Amino acid sequence: MTEKSDTRFGNVSRRKFVTAAGAVGLAGLAGCAKRTASGSDGTDDGESGNGDSLSGNIDIYGSSTVFPLATAIKEGFEEEHPDVKISISSTGSGGGFSNYFCKGDSDFNNASRPIKETEQQECSDNGVDWVELQVAIDALTVVVNKEADWVDCITVDELKQIWEPNGAQKWSDIRSEWPDKELELYGPTSASGTFDYFTEAVIGEEDSHRQDYSATEQDRQIITGVKGSSGAMGYLGFAYYSENKDEIKALAIDDGDGTCVKPSLENAKAGEYTPLSRPLFTYPRVQSLEEKPQVRAFAEYFVEQSGKRELVADKVGYVPNDEETVQEQRDKLSEYLE
Repeated sequence: MTEKSDTRFGNVSRRKFVTAAGAVGLAGLAGCAKRTASGSDGTDDGESGNGDSLSGNIDIYGSSTVFPLATAIKEGFEEEHPDVKISISSTGSGGGFSNYFCKGDSDFNNASRPIKETEQQECSDNGVDWVELQVAIDALTVVVNKEADWVDCITVDELKQIWEPNGAQKWSDIRSEWPDKELELYGPTSASGTFDYFTEAVIGEEDSHRQDYSATEQDRQIITGVKGSSGAMGYLGFAYYSENKDEIKALAIDDGDGTCVKPSLENAKAGEYTPLSRPLFTYPRVQSLEEKPQVRAFAEYFVEQSGKRELVADKVGYVPNDEETVQEQRDKLSEYLE
């Protein structure tokens, strides 16, 4: 039976997500018992036959935002299970769902927004079932060139004026005191969950994002573009900004009440960075959970690591799940691990 998208985020406005985000703690999950990661009888393809050891491949596609977190978790898992080889490809949330996961060609799809109804139907049509697991919280970040000394804070309405179809062409189109300088825009492609989330949270409608910008699924290309032009602006996941703070500048966001809130793990945790705080997910394929011990083990490991501050916050740059959220994800997964 297919696990439908979590109603806390899948069927409500992204602006309402802030309430849930405020409940997320930065503290790591202390004293977590390490789970075993082997199949039950040693006959599955993922069992190497030497007791607790696993072998086999795991294929993961999807979100570029979740990519650095998944990569960090992969490294720890492969250290414990060197005979398991994990391949992670950054294709965008939608690209991963439509091109691989919903066709049954991958074991996991990472996503920076909940699975869409159209994707649910595509998966269902192909007999693909899934489990939605929240793995972190992101503070989606709007960035500009370091030389853009005229702007430190921007309102959501001003972002809409820039990023909507036929949007502003110059900075002075937004505020007359800003320079008469061309806007040079960088962002993710329409296959990206970051694109979907930003479009809904800032512009307010699906398919309402301007098309005349430099689109890429490689977040570092966004950083390079913004770094290279004094009039540039882009948006991307907080982890990529946090790795490049010396090269680009993050803007504080005014959600309409006159308060400028900077993107940070603390502000995302407190529910103050609105409307650009968002949950991040991974979706294991149920059939892979049932057939491959290494996939079951990695799914468990991913959930356990999602609560570790030293990994999720300190190493990658996202807000880790609190203990309650980790337990909720364990409970959702356990149905498929019996």
